[in-house]
Amino acid sequence: MRASADGAYMEGMKRVLLVEDEERMADAMRRVLVAERYTVDVASDGETALELSSQHSYDVVLLDRMLPGISGEQVLRTMRRRGNSTPVLMVTALSALEHRVEGLDAGADDYLPKPFAFSELLARLRALTRRSPELVAERLAAGAIALDPDRHQVTVGERSELLSAREYALLGYLIRHAGQVVTRQQILDSVWGAEPDVYSNVVDLYIHYLRRKLGALGQNKALRTVRGVGYALQPGG
Repeated sequence: MRASADGAYMEGMKRVLLVEDEERMADAMRRVLVAERYTVDVASDGETALELSSQHSYDVVLLDRMLPGISGEQVLRTMRRRGNSTPVLMVTALSALEHRVEGLDAGADDYLPKPFAFSELLARLRALTRRSPELVAERLAAGAIALDPDRHQVTVGERSELLSAREYALLGYLIRHAGQVVTRQQILDSVWGAEPDVYSNVVDLYIHYLRRKLGALGQNKALRTVRGVGYALQPGG
């Protein structure tokens, strides 16, 4: 079990939890991140990652999927189960579509296959740590569905469901366009922006996640699919 940190956390700097068991790779990634003015804590196994994530607040977690002992996927599921909604970028040598889907289904916000260029890694981190002032400043609502920016969750009445960073951004966009039909491309442009290698069916995947969480809150028909066009949020179902 090994953990390391690059000095004290400085106000205004993004704080990253880097979970990577290969020492040389972890050191290379740490150096790149520090050069870009990130504060970095490093964990070499899942147990340490869970301990650090429960003790500190991070802007993003960079998580290797294949770890000794507790796997990265298990770490992620445990974090989400504990109510930790920190954005997670999962990194792995397993780049097949089914592996990406499994990682996203476990609660990852993005997925980066190895080998990768550090420029792409940094671009994805910037996207995940980007804060929307509009979403942070106000509580968005459509009908009974409301977003809580403080707890990063969706609420309906007295019930609530925790959202990942991407789910939160997607639902925020849909609430702002409630009653309107929005296309997959509009969603990709607004929620994923100019991120590289985003596959088109990622929108369908995250709509599925939101439907499941809204359904648990009694909003089973709130997200409507308009065949051949896109989606519409219509609260009340």
